[in-house]
Amino acid sequence: MSPEEFTPPKYAQIVQAIKRKIDDGTYPPGALLPSETQLVREFNVSRPTVVRALQVLQLRGVIEREHGKGSYVKAAPPVPEEGSRPSRAVLDRVETDERGTVIEAGERAAPAVIADLLGIPAASAVMMRRVLFSDGERPSDLVTLWSPLDVAEGTDLGRNEPLTVGVRHHVQTVKGLRLANVVERLGARHPETDEAKLLGLGKSAPVISVMANVFDSSARPVVVVDLVMPGDLHELEDAYAL
Repeated sequence: MSPEEFTPPKYAQIVQAIKRKIDDGTYPPGALLPSETQLVREFNVSRPTVVRALQVLQLRGVIEREHGKGSYVKAAPPVPEEGSRPSRAVLDRVETDERGTVIEAGERAAPAVIADLLGIPAASAVMMRRVLFSDGERPSDLVTLWSPLDVAEGTDLGRNEPLTVGVRHHVQTVKGLRLANVVERLGARHPETDEAKLLGLGKSAPVISVMANVFDSSARPVVVVDLVMPGDLHELEDAYAL
C-alpha cells in the first residue's frame, strides 16, 4: 500500500491542526477561531471541508459555534469539589485517622513507568512511600507515592511514621508547593505478588488500579499516586454534566 492511502482526509487534518493550537494555548478557552473564510485560505480547501471540520470539533465538545458570530474554544468544565476522585482522596486523607500503616518509606530507584510519568531518567533516585490502609476488618487499599527527591526534601514523606495531615496539605505547608492538576488512569487487573500478600488476596483476585500523575501549578509532575484496591470492596461513582 502506498503512503497516500494512510493520509487523513482534509477535514480531519484541519481538525488535528486546530486541536493542536487549542492544546498548546494558541487558541485559549473562550478565544474566537479564525473565520471560515480565513480557514479556507489557510488550509487551501473548500468551505464545505472547513464546515465539516468545525462540525466535528463541535460534536467533540471542543468548540461552540454561534450563528453570525463564529466559533469559540469551549472552556473546560470546572472540576466539582465533591465527587469520586480516588487520587484526590489519597492526597487528602490523614494516615493517622484512617488506620494507615507505613510499610516502607525512603529513597528508591524509580521503575521505568514511574520515571516516565515524573519526566526523569529511569532508575533515578526518588522518594517512595507505601502505606496500607484497613477498614477495621481487613486491608482496604494499598497506596504507593513516588516523588522527585527535591520535592520530598524537608518533608515527612520519607519517614516511617503515619502522617498527621494529608499529603497535599503537608507539601503545601512545608514546601509551598500547590498541587494543581491530576491525570488519573483507572484499570482492573490481577495483583502483583507483593500487593496480593499485603492486601490478603489470592493471585487471581481482581483489583482496581489507579495510577495518577499529579502536577504543580507550573505543570511539573511532582507526585505519582499508585493506588490498588480489592475489587470486592470498592465501587467507583462519578457525576458530570452532559
